[in-house]
Amino acid sequence: MNIKIIAVGKLKEKYSKDAIDEFKKRLGAYCSLSLTEIPAQEIKDENMAQKYMELEGQKILAAIKPDSYVITLEILGKMLSSEDFAQKIKDLSCEGHNEIVFVIGGANGLSKEVSARANFKLSFSKMTFTHQLIKIFLYEQIYRAFKIINNENYHR
Repeated sequence: MNIKIIAVGKLKEKYSKDAIDEFKKRLGAYCSLSLTEIPAQEIKDENMAQKYMELEGQKILAAIKPDSYVITLEILGKMLSSEDFAQKIKDLSCEGHNEIVFVIGGANGLSKEVSARANFKLSFSKMTFTHQLIKIFLYEQIYRAFKIINNENYHR
């Protein structure tokens, strides 16, 4: 299975990069995984936040193949347990989806067009987290999902 993560903004802190690198290494046994980082639009004028979000959205949509199954991370998305998330990934694989694309928006969120492109909207929490933490959470949950799917031990 191919998994692609599209995220607005780049990882900056070494601890974030180290955590992502560790999960990438672990995930290599289960899937092909790639990360596409879309440069965040520098917010110079808060009145232009909507425009910036739309520009980021255009870049996100350009990085998605027409036949990809898209899961956006949105605060109003559906919350799943780790087991349900694993089942979702397993079901998508069994249904013949070759590529799952996870999308993490920028500081302003996702454009309406990106949200509309989603096949599934996922929420990790009603709380707001930094993009660095969400990337780590997503990698960890994808790894946990594959451990669950394969009936392998992992932290409970």
